[in-house]
Amino acid sequence: MTNTLLGTTLLAVPVTALYGALNAFLTVGLSINVSRVRGKHNVFRGDGGHADLIAAIRAHGNNVENVPLALILLLAAELCGGSSTALHAFGGALLVARLAHAFGLLKASKVQVVGALLNQVVQVGLAGYLLWLRPWG
Repeated sequence: MTNTLLGTTLLAVPVTALYGALNAFLTVGLSINVSRVRGKHNVFRGDGGHADLIAAIRAHGNNVENVPLALILLLAAELCGGSSTALHAFGGALLVARLAHAFGLLKASKVQVVGALLNQVVQVGLAGYLLWLRPWG
């Protein structure tokens, strides 16, 4: 794809774009939830000791802490020629992991552990996949 204005060639990264957008919707949704719970308790700084606000803050924070690394790894794998099937498997697993983790945190469910473990598997898997792709040569 060529940018006629700049005369440069642009690379399409459709898989990373898809999972980046879906994870952005999740992050924004979790942020809105924090604001909703803050308003419910009239707490606009800290957590006021409210368990549901603590959970909402951590669900959002943990998502913000983990998604960028996974998306960078996904992007690198896509740019290094990773297969679409593998990239969708990693991207889909990431989204499922983040949804499970957030749900588990917000509902005090053990599915949080499943989400956390799957998230780690995705990140380690993507790192290993990148090494397997051998981008250095």
